[in-house]
Amino acid sequence: MAFKFIAISLLEIITFATFVWGENGLAIKSIQSEDGDVIDCVDIFKQPALYHPALKNHKIQRTPSYNTMMEDTKTNDQEKSYNCVTTQTWHKSGSCPNGTIPIRRTQNIRKDQVKKPNFFHLDKGLKIKKDINLTQKNHSLAILLTTGYRYVGGKTDMKTWNPHVEEDDEYSTSRVALKSGPYYDYQAIESGWAVNPRVYGDRQTRFFTYWTNDGSRETGCFDLTCPGFVQTSHEIALGAAIYPISTPNGLPYSITVYIYKDLNTSNWWLQYGGSINIGYWPSKIFEGGLEVHAETVQWGGEVYSKNVGKHPHTKTQMGSGAFPIFIIGNTGFMKNMRILDNTMELRFPQNVYAYSEEYNCYRTQFMGDYVEEPEFHFGGPGRSPFCP
Repeated sequence: MAFKFIAISLLEIITFATFVWGENGLAIKSIQSEDGDVIDCVDIFKQPALYHPALKNHKIQRTPSYNTMMEDTKTNDQEKSYNCVTTQTWHKSGSCPNGTIPIRRTQNIRKDQVKKPNFFHLDKGLKIKKDINLTQKNHSLAILLTTGYRYVGGKTDMKTWNPHVEEDDEYSTSRVALKSGPYYDYQAIESGWAVNPRVYGDRQTRFFTYWTNDGSRETGCFDLTCPGFVQTSHEIALGAAIYPISTPNGLPYSITVYIYKDLNTSNWWLQYGGSINIGYWPSKIFEGGLEVHAETVQWGGEVYSKNVGKHPHTKTQMGSGAFPIFIIGNTGFMKNMRILDNTMELRFPQNVYAYSEEYNCYRTQFMGDYVEEPEFHFGGPGRSPFCP
């Protein structure tokens, strides 16, 4: 029998959030990070995901059912510089013991921690499948995407930046996303870094995850602010700040994100840094669509603002805030982009499309010819003489 998603009320979210990791909750250990965060180490069997009605009596899958180590790639000195070590700020202050998961303490759980609903329309000049619509009200995308296959994984190395976000209800992200379903009711899982003051209360660059089952109308949330994602790692805290951050005149730093489906259990696993399996989205929280496979994989940036597409435009930046110039490389940057399909070979996709919602505000530049490893550059300043 097909599973029907059961919506969870805001009151229920607040109840389990307070119960599990509030100040008087069940934290085995709490770590005060130098950036102001409090990381609670919570028993893995008392985590938020298990409050989801579809996961009653769920048996946690502690590890993937097969070896997920990625292929070795040739690495020259320049590529090594794009993979400087990136970690999380709270690691300076302590660690969580085995058998627990680190949860960033959230003071206020609000319904607006779900993404604003996405209303799509088809860009007539984009020659891709009509059911993979991209254009979203109040959202501006600058992405590379592939479609046409049954995808069970997507991976990339993405450079970390700290873009300016103008208003508290706006955000800027760099992420890899897997999506499925029609434009009015799509399903999505994604991960990368974000500057999102509405959700996190500051403008630090943070590692994030997001999922939705219905185009963000009623379901889904960032990180662990609602039940859904099952965490297994005691090393990485979803929503925690990452460091160091790339600067135009300094070393470039990046994170590696890999989302893949365990074909034995149908769970969607999230891997960080090429070796740390953080946890998974159980297939049971989806119906059809991602329960089986993804229809598209996307890499790149997203800006949300009520002033997207309007005059004056938002000043919220994407990437580093600079327009992409591949020779310089000081903007949003992704490399080692890979897809996993039914062949179970992690490879660069055969067909990709670079797409910019607002080219004068946030641009894309894909370098696929005459280079050993394709590169995707993206980003921009938002409001500027080109984007008034």
